[in-house]
Amino acid sequence: MVSTLDDTKRNAIAVKLADMKAIQQLLIKNEQLFARESNDSEISKRFQDMLNDDQKNLGVLETVIVQYGIQGQPKNTLQQMVQKVQELMQGSELSLYEKVFQHELLKHQQVMTGLTIHKAAQKVGADVMAAIGPLNTINFENRAHQEQLKGVLEILGVRELTGQDADQGIWARVQDAMAAFSGVVGSAVTQGADKKDMNIQDVIRLDHNKVNILFTELLQSNDQQKIQEYFGQIYKDLSVHAEAEEEVVYPRVRSFYGENDTQELYDEQAEMKQMLEEIKAISPSSSQFKDKVRQLMDAVGDHIRQEESTMFAAIRNNLNTQQTEQLATEFKAAKSKIQERMGKQTEGSLR
Repeated sequence: MVSTLDDTKRNAIAVKLADMKAIQQLLIKNEQLFARESNDSEISKRFQDMLNDDQKNLGVLETVIVQYGIQGQPKNTLQQMVQKVQELMQGSELSLYEKVFQHELLKHQQVMTGLTIHKAAQKVGADVMAAIGPLNTINFENRAHQEQLKGVLEILGVRELTGQDADQGIWARVQDAMAAFSGVVGSAVTQGADKKDMNIQDVIRLDHNKVNILFTELLQSNDQQKIQEYFGQIYKDLSVHAEAEEEVVYPRVRSFYGENDTQELYDEQAEMKQMLEEIKAISPSSSQFKDKVRQLMDAVGDHIRQEESTMFAAIRNNLNTQQTEQLATEFKAAKSKIQERMGKQTEGSLR
C-alpha cells in the first residue's frame, strides 16, 4: 500500500516555513510599535511603508504554506526567542535605536531563511519549487528593507550618541544601495509579481500547476521510494484541494456557473477521489501502478481545463476584484484547516 507520509526533507522545509511565519508576525508587531514610538515623521513613514509590505507578505507566506501542503510548527527555540523579543520590544530596557537594531537582525534572519528554503527546494523537487515560488517576492522586499533599516539605524544612532541630527545624505546612500540591488536582483525575482492580492483563480491555478509537476515527476521516476513520496503528495494535495473547492468555491459559483456545470465538477472530483483510493491500494512496484496514475492524470487534466476555461470565465464575469480576493482568502483558510485535520489523523494512525 502506498504511504502518504512526507519524507524528512519536506517536513524540514515545512518547519522552516512555520518559522518564517512566526518571524513575519513579529516583524509586523515591531513595525506597528516603531511607527507609533518615533517622533520623526520621515522614519515613521518608512516604518509604515515597511508595515504595509510586511502585512501583504504575511498573506503571501500563508499562501505558500497552504500551497506547500504540509502544516509545520515553529521550533520551540524559535517560539521562545520570539516571546523574548516581544517582551524587550514592549519594555523600556532598550532604546529605540537598540530595538530597531534587533529588528534589522530579524530581517536578516528572515532573508537567510527564505533563501535557504529556496536552495533546499531545488534539491527536493520541482513541485516544491513551484509551491515556494512566491517567497522570491518576500525575500527581495526583506532585503530592500534591510538597506532602509541601515539608514534609519545611522540616524537614530547618531542622535542617541550626540543629540544631533545625522547627515541627511544617508538617505541618498540608502537609495543608491537600493537602486543597485534592484538592478541586479529585482527584475529576476519579482518579474511578474505585483502588489495585488491573489484572487481565487490565481490560487486554484497554483494548485493545478503543482499537481501537474508532481504527476510529471512521478511518471519520470524509477525510484520506488520517490514514486511513493510523489503519490503521497498527490493524494494529499488533490484531497485537500477537492474538499476546499466543494466547501467554498462550488457553492459560491453555482448560481452563475449553472447547476449542471457545477454538478459536473462535483462528479469529476468524486471520480478522482475513487481513483486515488484505488491507486493507494496498489504497490508502486506493480506494473499497473503507473498506468492507473496516467488515467488519474488524464481525469485531473480534463477537470483542470474545465475550471480554468469556463469556470474562471464565469467568475471573471460575475465577481468583482474584491469578491475574488475574498474567495481566495476563504479557500486558503479552508485548505489550511483541512491540512491540519489530515495531519492530526495521520499522527493518530501512527500511534
